[in-house]
Amino acid sequence: METSTVQVLKEAIVSATGLSKDTLHVYIGLAVMFAAALVSRRPLRSFLPWLLVLAVAIAGELLDLRDDMICRGSWRWQMSLHDLANTVFWPGVMLLLSRFRIVLGKSV
Repeated sequence: METSTVQVLKEAIVSATGLSKDTLHVYIGLAVMFAAALVSRRPLRSFLPWLLVLAVAIAGELLDLRDDMICRGSWRWQMSLHDLANTVFWPGVMLLLSRFRIVLGKSV
């Protein structure tokens, strides 16, 4: 079975950075969150940056699903949930903390 271009690219990034795939998911989630807030000119307490992180994470997992079905014949859904959680966890924490500060009357 042949490895897809997406998987080759992901392996090249892992190799070039020396970081684990889990760590890269965390960094990608944070980078997308900050970039989305910057480009959209929305604060981190806005749902839009976090929703874009979620969309990017889901898109990545759909690519993995496609590759799993072609190369392995079955979806490794546990790995997809793990990757999704790694990608959205810290952006979600940032969203909740920034919104919670507003509730407490402290502006971010």
